Amino acid sequence: MAIQNEKTNEKRGKPVEVVPLLPVRDVVIFPYMVVPLLVGRLRSVNAIEEAMLHDKLILICAQKDPKIEDPTKEEIFSIGTLAEILQLLRLPDGTAKILVEGLRRLKIKEFLSTERFFQVRVEEIEEEIEKTVEIEALMRAVHDQFERYINLNPRVSPEILAALVGVEEPHKFVDIIVAHLSIKVQDKQKILETINPKERLEKLNEILSSEIEILTIEDKIQKKVLTKIGKVQKDYYLSEQLKAIQEELGEKGTSSEIEYLKKQVKEARMPQEVEEKAMKEIERLKQMFPFSPETTVVRNYLDWLVNLPWSKETEDNIDIKRAEKILEEDHYGLKKVKERVLEYLAVRKLVDKMKGPILCFVGPPGTGKTSVGKSIARALGRKFVRISLGGVRDEAEIRGHRRTYVGALPGRIIQSIRRVKSKNPVFVLDEVDKMSMDFRGDPSSALLEVLDPEQNNTFSDHYLEVEFDLSKVMFITTANTLFPIPPALRDRMEVIEFPGYTEDEKFHIADKFLIPKELEAHGLKKENVKISKSAILRIIREYTQEAGVRNLEREIANICRKVAKKIAKEEKRTLKLRISCANIPKYLGPPKFDRGKKEEGSEIGVATGVAWTEVGGDVIIIEVVVVPGKGQLLLTGLMGEMMQESAKAALSYIRSRTGKLKIDKDFYKKCDIHIHVPRGAIPKDGPSAGVTMACALISALVKKPLSPDIAMTGEITLRGRILQVGGIKEKILAAHRAGIKTFILPAENRKDIEDIPKNILREISLKFVKNMDEVLKIHKFFKGG
Repeated sequence: MAIQNEKTNEKRGKPVEVVPLLPVRDVVIFPYMVVPLLVGRLRSVNAIEEAMLHDKLILICAQKDPKIEDPTKEEIFSIGTLAEILQLLRLPDGTAKILVEGLRRLKIKEFLSTERFFQVRVEEIEEEIEKTVEIEALMRAVHDQFERYINLNPRVSPEILAALVGVEEPHKFVDIIVAHLSIKVQDKQKILETINPKERLEKLNEILSSEIEILTIEDKIQKKVLTKIGKVQKDYYLSEQLKAIQEELGEKGTSSEIEYLKKQVKEARMPQEVEEKAMKEIERLKQMFPFSPETTVVRNYLDWLVNLPWSKETEDNIDIKRAEKILEEDHYGLKKVKERVLEYLAVRKLVDKMKGPILCFVGPPGTGKTSVGKSIARALGRKFVRISLGGVRDEAEIRGHRRTYVGALPGRIIQSIRRVKSKNPVFVLDEVDKMSMDFRGDPSSALLEVLDPEQNNTFSDHYLEVEFDLSKVMFITTANTLFPIPPALRDRMEVIEFPGYTEDEKFHIADKFLIPKELEAHGLKKENVKISKSAILRIIREYTQEAGVRNLEREIANICRKVAKKIAKEEKRTLKLRISCANIPKYLGPPKFDRGKKEEGSEIGVATGVAWTEVGGDVIIIEVVVVPGKGQLLLTGLMGEMMQESAKAALSYIRSRTGKLKIDKDFYKKCDIHIHVPRGAIPKDGPSAGVTMACALISALVKKPLSPDIAMTGEITLRGRILQVGGIKEKILAAHRAGIKTFILPAENRKDIEDIPKNILREISLKFVKNMDEVLKIHKFFKGG
């Protein structure tokens, strides 16, 4: 029970005519009084719900006989207190706990409804606020009596006296004091019904005098008894006192809530140490005041503990043939990926308690990494859950916040496990390469424990503070590139690369998967729209430029929207449209990309290279201009540090071969050299452009153009050796898309062409080289090797 010391709120003076009525037993509510109540009777619960739907105001009147379960209107006192419901807590057994604040006295004028709940018409009671000398004297006498009462009664906090400081109104002064007296309901009701302030003070003074006399005698008796009883009797006595206090405060429902929580803990089938922790928290909750902030924290914590799937898991249904069928149905191509997934499932079938490995799917966006995870879950018969880690920079996102913080919650791992209600889902951690770190910690370090099969059976979330077994979870991570992933985290995962799709693969994906999917999504039938093969190929070549198929899907959706609009506008469900190569611009506008990335003609100092990006391969042009100067080397085009070093290595190689190349040996002193990579807004880096820059430099120095039909990639050394580079499949696909006829690449990369479709290998000539002499021979700078 507490007293509201602030100024009355707006609702205290708001006039009311009709209000729901809440009959209460063994308690009288006074204005300025804040008290919790347990409400269990159906009619009373309905009255509360009615109040919550409107202005949260309710009239609270005491029953004349507390033993009556269902009182009639004659068995309820006619004068009560208008109160505002501050808090409402609905309990599982249908009862409710409310926290109310008394506002002012009202008198029942008429009962309007008694069926679902009591609805009454009320009239206001005017409080007399005139303060005479006699009233002032009575207030001082009552204050002294109340101070003595508090000193004798340990159940009343001395802080209540502070609430009386500055209270000048006689009616408010009396109401605050009476709210804290342990007296009979009839005596409290008499004071509530007494309107004259002088009479009210006199009655209160009499009651206080009587209570002080009783407490004085009781105190003497207790002191005598307590000296004679032992510890067991003392504990029992205190326990009974605590129960009495709790009942007085309206905490009768606490015991039922405690029993319900204990039942939930048993049903959750937690590990022994977790169950012990939960029981300790329940005991803490038992001793707490129901509406304290700490109580809410403990309740939330227990709610998390009992709702986690400590022993709930789905049974694996590993059928390799069925899994293979599902993967083929859901994805086109990706043969190596499917093969590795099936191998993983086969081992899982033979070894019941298999630990790891953690799979990491790496590849450009839109290549099916996340959807393969969904297919694995479907093949296993497991729940599927996915969280994106892109942009996450707080360790607490993984491990959770400690309970000492306001609004603390478990990390996203535990939250997701609770959401799917299974301890063995297929769990996809998307975009692990997009995490970063700051002053709040390093989330990638927190993932080390999650993704380590030797440790994750004892994963500890900061919020839970108990161990949770993640060893049965099948973790799959996805990334666009491995470079940003810390080595320690990369070491815990088995990398499966998702290459970019070829033009042929994109065509089949569009024809078999994307077009039927988008037709259904836009309410269209196959008869409504027919997209020709040439139209699909034109969309792929001129409206998308990616390794995956997301933009391809968007362009198909764009066509479907326009067809749907036409059908809806003309109201012809049987309308048939044919999308051909010629009328694609009508639906998608002018082409967005120029498929012919290669240069139209040969120019001096211009070389064609191929780079790897996060979205696949891309053709790049290297431009070199040599002008008279003082030997300055200028590098532009937003080159990274590695790319700049490649340019310097290429220049040093050329200086060492000036004789063979028939170049002035002092060219680097007499000329300024400017190397530029177009599209300067896009950052570029890596060593694979070394060969291309060397050829462009030689072309500019010897004044001989390079063929635009020849592209190249490879790292160059000072001795002219060509070292292997990565992303070969993506680079070959990019060169093929651009119409390149000959592609020069390091001899050490010969092993990387196994995955290239044969139809592409037939259309592009691959030249494997070991050194720059072989490259220059292909470019016909000289005949010798």
